[in-house]
Amino acid sequence: MVSCGETAKENVETKQKEEVNKKGNFKDWAQTPPMGWNSWDCYGPTVTEKEVKANADYMSEHLKNYGWEYVVVDIRWFVENTKAAGYNQTDPKYVIDEYGRYQPAVNKFPSAKDGKGFKPLADYIHGKGLKFGIHIMRGIPVEAVTKKSPVKGTDGITADEIYTTENQCKWLRDNYTVVASKKGAQEYYNSLFELYAAWGVDFIKIDDLSAPIYHEDEINLIRKAIDNCGRKIVLSTSPGETPIESAEHVSENANMWRMVNDVWDEWLHLKHLMEVSQDWYPYIGDGTWPDCDMIPLGKISIRGERGEERMTRLTKEEQYSLMTFFCIMKSPLFFGGDLPSNDEFTLSLLTNKELLKMHSNATNVKQLFQKDNELAITSSDSASNTTYLALFNIGDEEDREITIPLRKLNLENKEMVVNEILSKNTYSIDDKKLKVTLKPHESYLLSFSLVK
Repeated sequence: MVSCGETAKENVETKQKEEVNKKGNFKDWAQTPPMGWNSWDCYGPTVTEKEVKANADYMSEHLKNYGWEYVVVDIRWFVENTKAAGYNQTDPKYVIDEYGRYQPAVNKFPSAKDGKGFKPLADYIHGKGLKFGIHIMRGIPVEAVTKKSPVKGTDGITADEIYTTENQCKWLRDNYTVVASKKGAQEYYNSLFELYAAWGVDFIKIDDLSAPIYHEDEINLIRKAIDNCGRKIVLSTSPGETPIESAEHVSENANMWRMVNDVWDEWLHLKHLMEVSQDWYPYIGDGTWPDCDMIPLGKISIRGERGEERMTRLTKEEQYSLMTFFCIMKSPLFFGGDLPSNDEFTLSLLTNKELLKMHSNATNVKQLFQKDNELAITSSDSASNTTYLALFNIGDEEDREITIPLRKLNLENKEMVVNEILSKNTYSIDDKKLKVTLKPHESYLLSFSLVK
């Protein structure tokens, strides 16, 4: 017999799902590019609950008022014996429930004890006025297949009936591929997002979806599962160079998708990102965002995957260039450093009001040119009659004098106020053109506000 309390709970859950569906398409859930913190660059697969809370506390106190809101636990939160600078694929100790779904390892996330999952941590983060996210790998756990775990929501289908070893992730062997055409495949993904919705997850980053193979079938399963779960969960697909041939599909199914592999604190990574991004400008906006990857600034690799613990190796000029590029591209912004370790300079990059206003409000992002180690990008904010221009010297050796005819910005012979947003430099401007001289790896970001 079903109790009155259970019936009432079911009615509430049904109303919540109806409310989410009423509020429309998933693109409405990220009308501006998502902003937050992700544990990967600091802690790799080893982050603990204490460290997540410390970063959430910092975000709440110092960054929330500037639009930063997501706190994301990255990879392998379900493995008890993880390690830095690697994955321990020799003898991993997984935590998994009866339905083949990973659970947080209690030795790293103590509040998950007694089957509570991530709900207590999500509640803590929500109590700070922030949002909670997690990382998963696509597919179904190898351990669930081995154990023939039942798939929740089916009549006796087990994990070993919906998997294949074909196209298994090459760099992490925790999961097998889910065969989308198999009965029980959709139900498995539905059961995952039913669980995540119950935990209070607001954001999910799903790995091995985009490269070297674009897994369209599994992305379709995931999209349906999120839409069915009754909670607005922003979807980030990862990693690697999402093929431009899949641009229409990914922009109709995900809120954000990676353009390149992991971006670390090396100038060559940023330069490569600038080159690859050229195909993605038409897909910026309307709740879907090409993703530049995490921001490798501040203190990184405390127990990370690339190098020793350090403050970012990027120079101040390179940090200005990275933030300028990420923001004018309207990329999602996920800081990778340990927030409580920030110095004043790093904090200033994350709290520049004019920079973040451009990132949030500007539209019509266009590359004017990228040639001879010179890059120019523009965008505009019609509400404030403002045009933005970002200039970069992406070369390694020579200073570059970059000239921009104002007619290319529709600003020729216009009365306007010019403002330097991030780095400071020397420029000259008349009614016809703008000139800026930049040293290697330098950038310059200007706004032009028309005088009414």
